[in-house]
Amino acid sequence: MRAVIGLGNPETKYNCTRHNIGFATVDKMLHLKDIRLSEKFKSFFAKKDELIFLLPRTYMNLSGEAVIQIVNFYKLEPKDLLVIYDDISLEMGTIRFRKDGSDGGHNGIKSIIKHLSSKDFNRLKIGVGPYKGDINLADFVLQKFTKEEKEKMDKVTEIASNAAFEWQNADFEHLQSKYNKKWL
Repeated sequence: MRAVIGLGNPETKYNCTRHNIGFATVDKMLHLKDIRLSEKFKSFFAKKDELIFLLPRTYMNLSGEAVIQIVNFYKLEPKDLLVIYDDISLEMGTIRFRKDGSDGGHNGIKSIIKHLSSKDFNRLKIGVGPYKGDINLADFVLQKFTKEEKEKMDKVTEIASNAAFEWQNADFEHLQSKYNKKWL
């Protein structure tokens, strides 16, 4: 059993924002396989074969509360998780698989690390930057994409969703060499 977790905020007012790119990617995965979500584990949740899809309803900064629930219920290890989220230091159009590491200042990842007591989970970062510090960080990640940015990010989330499906059965180094780059 493995789990793909998209990070974001659950209210519709956050749709099409930088901080919700994890939600958008998992939504794309669900759409491609015609999978419907239900509510469970403080999340929007679905399970198809040996793959769990999770969109925490706890808001970004408390994502770990939902993640620890599925980890405990399904007896998952951190290595069984793929967390998909926004990265302000990566240029828009870039995706990057990473095996583990620090939170990098991302509060959703910080919460997951805290609740798992581990940094050893897989990540798929999607570039939404670069953030230049010219506006408040919260305002930057919560601003809507422009029409041109949204078109670009729709393509990137499609690539990322295919990469996340491939993660289920692929060698991690192969995924990194294939997907870690600027796509658009």
